[in-house]
Amino acid sequence: MLQLPDSLSDLKTTCERSNLTIPKGTPLNLDPGFDSRKNRKAIWNAGLKPNIKENPRNRKKPKRGRKRFFDKELYAQRYKCERTFAWQDKFRRVLVQYEWYQHLFLGFNLLAFTLINLRHVH
Repeated sequence: MLQLPDSLSDLKTTCERSNLTIPKGTPLNLDPGFDSRKNRKAIWNAGLKPNIKENPRNRKKPKRGRKRFFDKELYAQRYKCERTFAWQDKFRRVLVQYEWYQHLFLGFNLLAFTLINLRHVH
């Protein structure tokens, strides 16, 4: 969370070097732990739109002021990706890259995803 402003500037630098353009207003999905005025401002200044679930922080009354942007469907997609990576981490051979060659590592990743999908089909 403390490295977010530096990470955003690194992201911009990497995109410029690889000739990629991120359209202005592209949403950036983050955990409720990133819900702070400083982080939201850093994301806006980077040209992105923060999609952060609001952290209630033991509030008894709802927060006053303008409602912040939050897209539940986009946030749900983020959760699906994180859950899939968590399932992938259960395969030790994939978690720690033991393979010398990239094509073998890719093959074990595909095998792990196949096993994950088969588990949910049955």
